[in-house]
Parts: sequence; C-alpha cells; structure tokens
Amino acid sequence: MDLKAVRTFVSVVDTGQFQEASAALGITQQAVSKRIAALEKGLGVRLFTRTARGAEPTIDGQAFLPHARELLLAEERALASVRPGRRALRIDVLGAKLAPAALLRDFHEAQPGTALDVVTLFDAGSAVAAVRAGTIDATFRAVTTRLPEGLRAVRVLDEPVQLLTGPRHPLAGARSVTPAQLAGHRIWMPGLVEGTEWHAYYTALAAEFGLTIDSVGPDFGGETLLDTVAGSASLATFVAERIRLQWPAGHDLRRIPLVDPTPVYPHSLVWSAANTHPGLAALRTHLAARRPDRPTSRTWTPAWAVRGVFPAGRP
Repeated sequence: MDLKAVRTFVSVVDTGQFQEASAALGITQQAVSKRIAALEKGLGVRLFTRTARGAEPTIDGQAFLPHARELLLAEERALASVRPGRRALRIDVLGAKLAPAALLRDFHEAQPGTALDVVTLFDAGSAVAAVRAGTIDATFRAVTTRLPEGLRAVRVLDEPVQLLTGPRHPLAGARSVTPAQLAGHRIWMPGLVEGTEWHAYYTALAAEFGLTIDSVGPDFGGETLLDTVAGSASLATFVAERIRLQWPAGHDLRRIPLVDPTPVYPHSLVWSAANTHPGLAALRTHLAARRPDRPTSRTWTPAWAVRGVFPAGRP
C-alpha cells in the first residue's frame, strides 16, 4: 500500500478539503486527487463524498481511517528505529483547531529547530497508552484517572467554556450567563462519546449544575452542528473559548461567556519520566515559562481535576 496515498487520505479527512490537504502536504491539489483516486482504485471502494463544503469520508472511509492512522504510526516507528537521536518530537493533540494545537504552534515558533510530528489520536486512553508504549512522546489531554506508573502530567491550560447560541435563542442577547441559568435549556452535543475524557468532563458539568446535555443523534461534524444551532430557538451547545470557529455571516451565532463560576477545561501535558528526548524537555520548559494566567473570576473544574488524581509533574 502506498503510504503517501494513505497520508494524503488522512490529511483530507483532518482538513475536510482537498485544497487544504494539498497546502498541508506541500503538493498540488491535482496530486492529492490522483493519490486518493489510486487509493480508492486499489481498495475497490469510494473513500470520500464530495460536497460544496469539501470532502466527507464515506462509511468505507470512516472504517478505513483508524487503520490508516495505525499504518502511519507504524511507518514512523520504523523510521525512528533507524534514526536514534534525530527523530522528530511526536506530540498528540485532540484536534488541529483546539487550544493545545495552538500551544504547540507557539512552541514551534519559539523553537523552530525542534522538528515536530503532530498526531491526532481519538481519546485519552489511546493517547496515554501510546505514551506508555513509546509511540508518541507526549499528549495534551484532560486526565480523568490516575496515570500508569512512570508517566507524569502537569496542567498547562485551564480553558473557559462558552455557550454558543443562534440569534433566536432566549439567551442570545445575554452578555454572560451563569451555569445555573442554563437549567432547563437543552444543550446539544452530538460529539460526546462515552468513555472519552470530554464526555467525563461534560457529564460532571451537567451533574454539578443540573444541566440537560443531549448527545443523541449522529455527529455529522462541526459545520452541521453550527447550522443546526444557528437555526434553532431552543438548542445551544458548549464550545471552548480558544477553539477556532468560522460560520456564514447569516448565522449570527453568539459566543456567550459562562460566569459565577466559569467552567474551565483542564488541559494537561502527559509524558513518560523515562523519555530523554531533548525536544520534550524544551517543550516542558516552554510551557512552564509561558503558561497563561488562570481566569481571574471564580472557576469550576470536575472533582477529579481539583483532587489532582494523577502524579504531579514539574517542567
């Protein structure tokens, strides 16, 4: 199997567009199309459905995706085995548009000589297992349980959570709302997957403030969620303060701060104490020096974050 084609497939899935994948890979859009066509021909299935907004993986594409990621990880492990001391620092982030990816971009700008290999694993369980196995050097995650022996974690960012509504929602005109004011309002989050760290966080948030968080229904992606919330007079959703969102001007979506208290999502860096990669030490030092101030208002995090159930790490 052509791993260049596999990497191109994963890039198109991650970016959602052939054009953005071509920019990320440094090749032409025509080359992207040829690689995908060759891969589809070899597999005997269609991997993408083309839409006006870009490319969405078909059912076969979704089934192939986790195996494609494993192929790329296997390739990286093979390369690393013959270039000790020279390999890129492998860091996992949940998504390219989320705050940890921005922290990593800041590090790259400050330390351009440190080569980075950024991967996106699905959940904290998979990421922690990869750190323990040595297939990645570190991961940015919310850590909900005690880490395995030999792993360390340190909180690097407490990110406020915001309410996102359409213009017809009853709270659309509010400058801020309290979590208690959301009781009785339907918060729709179809991306919540049981067993993940973000499911644990929002489940705890709902229990603490008596909220109704509805995860029923298929997850068609962020654009569909924004479309639905924009047109609804009753649905709202939660978004992280630093997530990069774009929507058509006609949507008139409102990002409303939550206050008294402000729920914050606890991002941590997780790594192995035995890892001696010089880039990892540089990353930890960078995060310690540039750690932003925590919100000045009263904040809330789940009990497992407050208790610090994982071993404390010192950059």
